[in-house]
Amino acid sequence: MDTRITEGYAPGCIGRIAQLHAHYYAASHQFGVAFEALVASELSAFCLAYHSGRDGLWLAQEEGRIEGSVALDGAQAADAGAHLRWFIVSDALRGRGTGRQLLQRALDFSDACGYRKVSLWTFAGLHAARHLYESCGFRLVHEAAGSRWGTRVTEQRFERPRPTP
Repeated sequence: MDTRITEGYAPGCIGRIAQLHAHYYAASHQFGVAFEALVASELSAFCLAYHSGRDGLWLAQEEGRIEGSVALDGAQAADAGAHLRWFIVSDALRGRGTGRQLLQRALDFSDACGYRKVSLWTFAGLHAARHLYESCGFRLVHEAAGSRWGTRVTEQRFERPRPTP
């Protein structure tokens, strides 16, 4: 199959990204409606406030169907750094390097924008994702129990400083 990575909003992407997250995390960690609603509402707000050149959204597509995504929210980059969000790859693409390609697009964009750091929130137990993040320069900077996503987990914050030239 030919996987294509595109940049920017595409019709239906909000619903599809929310669906990918809801299905994966319901099966793997019993997340429910609170999580799906949070993803959909925050992603919708991001897309409405999207500013080209400050923010980025990349979609992995096969045969026109969205099978992966990552976003970089630069709205608070001057103070808090850019925020990496909605990173997911479907079972159809998992293990084929698509996740690494998506993540690298976001990090290249962040570096080109001159953002001093990129941060992301995740939770303990997502070993493959953590390995990928760490291989790209992210380090764990905070860990605590929480239920932001509707289920009690050990929330983790990772940060990646901008590489020095």
